[in-house]
Amino acid sequence: ETNAGKQSDFVKAITSTPLPDIAPVWVDYNKDIQKAKTGIADVMYVPNKDNSIFRLNYYFEQGNFNNRMLPIALQYLQFLGTDKLSSEEITKQFYNLAASFSANAGNEETTVTISGLQENFSKAVTLFEDLLRNCKPDAAALEALKDRMLKSRANNKTNKGAIAAAIQNYAIYGQNNPYNYVLTNEEIKSLKAEDLVALLHSLPNYKHEVLYYGPAPLAKMSADITKLHTLPNTWKETPKAIQFKPVKQGASQVLFNDYDAVQSEIYWVRDLGQYDAKNTAKIGIYNSYFGGGMGSVVFQTIRESKALAYSTYAFVQTPSKKEDDYTFVGYVGSQADKMNEAISSMNELLKDLPKTEQNFVNAIKSQKKDIETQRITKDGIIFNYLNARKKGLSEDMR
Repeated sequence: ETNAGKQSDFVKAITSTPLPDIAPVWVDYNKDIQKAKTGIADVMYVPNKDNSIFRLNYYFEQGNFNNRMLPIALQYLQFLGTDKLSSEEITKQFYNLAASFSANAGNEETTVTISGLQENFSKAVTLFEDLLRNCKPDAAALEALKDRMLKSRANNKTNKGAIAAAIQNYAIYGQNNPYNYVLTNEEIKSLKAEDLVALLHSLPNYKHEVLYYGPAPLAKMSADITKLHTLPNTWKETPKAIQFKPVKQGASQVLFNDYDAVQSEIYWVRDLGQYDAKNTAKIGIYNSYFGGGMGSVVFQTIRESKALAYSTYAFVQTPSKKEDDYTFVGYVGSQADKMNEAISSMNELLKDLPKTEQNFVNAIKSQKKDIETQRITKDGIIFNYLNARKKGLSEDMR
């Protein structure tokens, strides 16, 4: 039995020491983000008042769910050259400019980033724009990329983290789920360099927003990007995204993956219904109290008191979009001979939530302190706004 709720004289002395009040700093999207237009694209701007570094992002509300070739094409881009410059020469030029670029596609959004010194803004953006719009197929680079992808997939079959992610997706969405919505091995092998390059060339014609964090004034930045980033008169139609909805869980179900392993990995997964912003504070406190840290009920009971697991947690996962559902995820990683007892212990906590007043008070204090000390700065302000927008919010979601 743990001594939850009890404190030594030393701890009491520490906790009784008054701390200076720290006022929370809320993001005001209307004041902290300036907006403009470049052609038909919206621009979001946050000034960098600290140094001469800029970060320019092209933000697309499309990703793997719209086109499964898009993530592969963006990986392929870094290995390509143009008629004038090889891939190696482009890399050297970015290095000489003290600049870099990255391009990543998630399931539902894609971000292309160019960063570097503001004095080289025009040269860096011009270099990237030329690469994106004029890159040429490279069969050898594509074959090497395919080999790495297929090898990574083979390795994932023995990676417990990848296996866990796969079975959780299966539990939430069923057989057709986000985890396995990818090209098959045969489809990867049959990919053509010309198709991937054509997709890259067309990317600027799809609707996107321009996000800028840097020292240049908004008016100058907007004028510069209008010259450097050519846009069409109208956007190309975005491919329709596939939709995944959680399966309705009418009864408990056990999904079993039989892998040769020393330890047992057990997960609890449950759909909790559609997102509601009113639940934000309650979920934060619940996660902190029940299973979100070393002082939580789950950790203290299953690991510290009963020594049944090397790792354990439980939390409610908040969706990224207002249309999506909350998901409860619990976890116990234990020795195989302790698995049954560990499962019973977690089930007991889920059925009858222990009440420890001091822990609950601490959970509330922890949430308040996190809000008071958290600072959202730089281009994090813009991405915080984008995350809130997906949830249908127009104010700081905290």
